[in-house]
Amino acid sequence: MRDYLGFLPSSRHEEAPIVNPGLEPEITENDQALNEFMPDADNAAYDMHDLLLNIFDDGDFHELAAQTAPNVIIGFSRVDGRSVGVVANQPQFLSGALDQVGADKAARFVRICDAYEIPLVFVVDTPGFLPGLEQERNGVLRSGGRFLQAFAAATVAKVTVVVRKSYGGGYAVMGCKQLGADVNFAWPTARIAVMGAEAAISLLYHRELEAAGDEQDAMRQQLVDAYNENAATPYSAAEPGYIDAVIEPSATRLEIRRALTLLRDKRSARGEQKHHLIPL
Repeated sequence: MRDYLGFLPSSRHEEAPIVNPGLEPEITENDQALNEFMPDADNAAYDMHDLLLNIFDDGDFHELAAQTAPNVIIGFSRVDGRSVGVVANQPQFLSGALDQVGADKAARFVRICDAYEIPLVFVVDTPGFLPGLEQERNGVLRSGGRFLQAFAAATVAKVTVVVRKSYGGGYAVMGCKQLGADVNFAWPTARIAVMGAEAAISLLYHRELEAAGDEQDAMRQQLVDAYNENAATPYSAAEPGYIDAVIEPSATRLEIRRALTLLRDKRSARGEQKHHLIPL
């Protein structure tokens, strides 16, 4: 408990403690290892914790609510000695998809960080919201709306890094530029689109695929490759300004540091209580 409280200020009228600023100002061997981190297959799982430990100070990440909705990771870390709140997807569970419980978990954490003026860093690899009748009955639309509102209303500095998938509603709530993120980075491996290639091709070309007969599999793969190479690339998202820079994975830690340094003076007026914490 003492470790977690060490990331928080005594009140929103004060600054959070600063611990060992200025560590490792250049790219390190651990940073370089991120260039080979991402699996080749788009649907291959990996442990997001391994990535998070390499992009924050001292490999230091303190997770909260780890046993609840493990498909969504929340916790505190530090960038250049200053506290940040982290929201990330976990591909090892539900492929990183957002469900009703995970959306509520993330929404409450975002509001806590905003209440205490702690910047937010989103690390994104999600196929979107988990579909299904059970999720709808559990209120995934309501919970997704809470997450969306919490993110859009937050006035703290918000930095996003898309490392692989960022599709549909998951793109919207996980730190998108259109709803108020300040700086958005993407790795070259990022896929940013309304939906994944397989789903998009099945929807857009189902008649052509049915007519292809024995050539259907080859045609589908050709269309999927073209979709990934042309429609879902981070460079396509950068053209209209939804991504500020496509960065090498090894530069992630220092780019987050530079972005938050530029945003250090972004804060709301320190007057009365900013907002209460709703019981999500």
